[in-house]
Amino acid sequence: MFEAAIAAAMPASCVPPHLPEYPPVGRLVVIGAGKASAAMARAAEAHYGRPLEGLVVTRYGHAVDCAGVEIVEAAHPVPDSAGQRAAERMLALAAGLGKDDTVLCMISGGGSALLTLPAEGLSLEEMQAINRDLLRSGASIDEMNCLRRHLSAIKGGRLAAACAPARVVNLLISDVPGDAPINIASGPSVADPTTCSDALAIAERYGLDLPQRAQELLRSGAGETLKPGAPELRRVETHLVAAPQASLEAAARIADKAGIAAHILSDSIEGEAQDAAKALGAIARQVAQRQQPFAKPCILVSGGETTVTLRGEGRGGRNVEFLLSLACVLDGTDGIYAIAGDTDGVDGREEIAGAMIRPDTLARGSALGMNARDFLDRNDAHTFFERLGDQVVTGPTLTNVNDFRAILIA
Repeated sequence: MFEAAIAAAMPASCVPPHLPEYPPVGRLVVIGAGKASAAMARAAEAHYGRPLEGLVVTRYGHAVDCAGVEIVEAAHPVPDSAGQRAAERMLALAAGLGKDDTVLCMISGGGSALLTLPAEGLSLEEMQAINRDLLRSGASIDEMNCLRRHLSAIKGGRLAAACAPARVVNLLISDVPGDAPINIASGPSVADPTTCSDALAIAERYGLDLPQRAQELLRSGAGETLKPGAPELRRVETHLVAAPQASLEAAARIADKAGIAAHILSDSIEGEAQDAAKALGAIARQVAQRQQPFAKPCILVSGGETTVTLRGEGRGGRNVEFLLSLACVLDGTDGIYAIAGDTDGVDGREEIAGAMIRPDTLARGSALGMNARDFLDRNDAHTFFERLGDQVVTGPTLTNVNDFRAILIA
């Protein structure tokens, strides 16, 4: 099921149906950012049957060979100088476009960190610190991206505005709950209805210690983004080429073929990973013990993006944190198994997609001297599952439609 979810969002199959005809005049230029952006550029070249010009930035280890488009690798989730240089070069490329030119803007999850260009007066080091604080804060992805784009010189529609008067065709692979384009890579090529005041409220809500210049940008409104109706965005069109719901449906079809009913609970579950585990675990136990609200055997499928408020210094990730918490909630309940993984193959900062649990997960951990709750308290779930040999390792999948969770009640 996990493999089917990933396959449904592979750029080679989901990008070509949304590509425009090759323009009869003018240039066709590819730009973009995200963990899937290199594979998206390659899919475009294969579709047109020729090398294309352009530049995309992807995560280290996620590059693929393209005939013409230049692929740059940079850091994620905390940005680095390679991402900043790529953003500067991308804006310079956009500035040379005319009204007869067409831009293919390939955007996928991860682009918020990969396409980094601090607003005037902010340094890369300050943006790195802000990103680290956001990742530790427990803020939702919507909240993180709102703050990021108001402190950026390229996000919040600014990249698309730089392409004017060229035609811009956005091709987006969603990794965010709700699939709002403005939250995919912090919306570098779409209008943003949120404001500097919204961003400042988020910083205050989570007690973020913003640099003085960042506070000035937000309080004065100087960090404002491109709004709906902005004339610079008049020739921008946006297509969602892959999204979490389609991947969950592909996974559900695998279960149905095996004769087990699959119930998609939601494609946009948010909140603390441990809280999501408590809620889904309670539903799973109700099914197992009372055959409500579904009869067993069945599989509960969900997606979205949970968060983790860091308390320890362990090797954590939201999917493994969810699973370890779920194992504690289930406490060995017979007949319940689960998998959770990030469809890009990277959970947190580890090159591990996720893990699996079984009814004996806690007992096997205890036999190795591991107390699951202690590992949760220090956000060290990757270590727990590594010692059990229950990690799910895919390597870079070259796509990203957020998290995948499936709970089997046999």
